[in-house]
Amino acid sequence: MQTSLAPAASPAPARKVDALDWPRIETDLATRGCATTGVLFDPEECRALAALYDQAGHFRSRVVMQRHGFGQGEYQYFANPLPLSIAAWRSALYERLAPFANAWAAAMGQPADYPVEHASYLARCHAAGQLRPTPLLLRYEEGDYNCLHQDLYGDLQFPLQLTVLLSRPGEDFTGGEFVLTEQRPRMQSRAEVVSLAQGEAVIFAVNQRPVAGTRGTYRVTMRHGVSRVRSGRRHTLGIIFHDAR
Repeated sequence: MQTSLAPAASPAPARKVDALDWPRIETDLATRGCATTGVLFDPEECRALAALYDQAGHFRSRVVMQRHGFGQGEYQYFANPLPLSIAAWRSALYERLAPFANAWAAAMGQPADYPVEHASYLARCHAAGQLRPTPLLLRYEEGDYNCLHQDLYGDLQFPLQLTVLLSRPGEDFTGGEFVLTEQRPRMQSRAEVVSLAQGEAVIFAVNQRPVAGTRGTYRVTMRHGVSRVRSGRRHTLGIIFHDAR
């Protein structure tokens, strides 16, 4: 059972999402496969979200990364019903990202049929047997890290996701940089390190993204991870738009 300490829903997510610099985000996604948002959550909201980690009733499962060769640290997947705030952010962000997802799908020769509303997309996931919610909280202590990976979870995959940094870099923790790699055809992989402020998110490709080349559009494969935390504790919120099997 969820407690009253969960952040409440409000109209703020939709307003804040609409106010983002979407032309700049579109350009960054097209050129780099990732884009920062600027600060979405204030420090109090960040602390409230991070505090949920110790409230077991919010979560459906806990993963200790070193047990599975994923890295070192741990994370927990939220259970349904999601905290109202997280559900509101997930829906608002999906609606702005769906046009990007359809454009990417069309460029890669895939069906460009992501629906406008997140509820409709979740219904599609559930009909395909992907019933488990995927938003998660991650906790890293000194020495922890996350190996490069993709969050796929089933046959249906929304091509974009985001991570929100809830801790204060340089104060709550040091190290722990968000890292992306891009595997390009017949070329060496390219790495990108993304610096975030507390409450800021990075939007990035889940799996593949289209890139315009001299001979047309080709696909590159993306993976993401977190470098070693050198001191302190680092919390992040992950928002993935497809559900899991």
